Amino acid sequence: MDGDQLGGLVERVHRALVEDVDRTVVPGRMWALGLYKSVVLVLFMLRQNTVQEAAAELFGVSQATASRRWTALLPVVEKVLAGHVPDATKVSAGRVVLIDGTLVTTWDWASEGTLMFSGKHRDTGFNLQVAATLSGEPLAASAPVPGSRHDMYAWRQSHFPDAFADREDIGDLGYVGSGMLTARRKPPGRERPAGDKVYNQSIGKLRAAVERAIAHLKDWKILATRYRGPLQAFPLITRTITALTFYKKGW
Repeated sequence: MDGDQLGGLVERVHRALVEDVDRTVVPGRMWALGLYKSVVLVLFMLRQNTVQEAAAELFGVSQATASRRWTALLPVVEKVLAGHVPDATKVSAGRVVLIDGTLVTTWDWASEGTLMFSGKHRDTGFNLQVAATLSGEPLAASAPVPGSRHDMYAWRQSHFPDAFADREDIGDLGYVGSGMLTARRKPPGRERPAGDKVYNQSIGKLRAAVERAIAHLKDWKILATRYRGPLQAFPLITRTITALTFYKKGW
């Protein structure tokens, strides 16, 4: 984001802290690092997915201070930017909607058993559903579900079926049976018809745009590289990055 957007974000965070009736964080005591640099620290950790010790060293504070800033300010950033996330139904009106799932890898927590393990990707993580336009602009991101759940399950658990109910939706073969436009499966025991090959190629070319939307979200490396934090905190991180993505694009 540019300097004006960053300054506006810090101003909103300050206002939210001042108006907080519980006053769990006092902005006037925003600490040796200052409120501006504290917000930048949180954004840096989202962008680079760096360990807290490394981020603390770069910002000249202790690891404990970096941890406190992260815990205190991440939910505030999400709260003040939540209004920039558009209504998926309204922004998709009259548009073709591309749907795809992506795995955000995590540590393999022994306490979770196989719940987070994706057989498709042979790795542990969260399944995140993303909706995009034909030009590759993101429309929405779902709440994450455990990686062991396939795309159809994750789609059904999200708000996407209702939000895009009257749209022409396009997905991959993982969404066969959802009502979306998908590629055609190879007939059992027979060669794929030439017409199906052409059709599938056309669908594939259209669907390439949703990969660009996913890439926009994964510019924030906490979604692109292995997430190391507590799993219960991940939905907040997803909401925050979604809001930051739309805020940066001027919504």
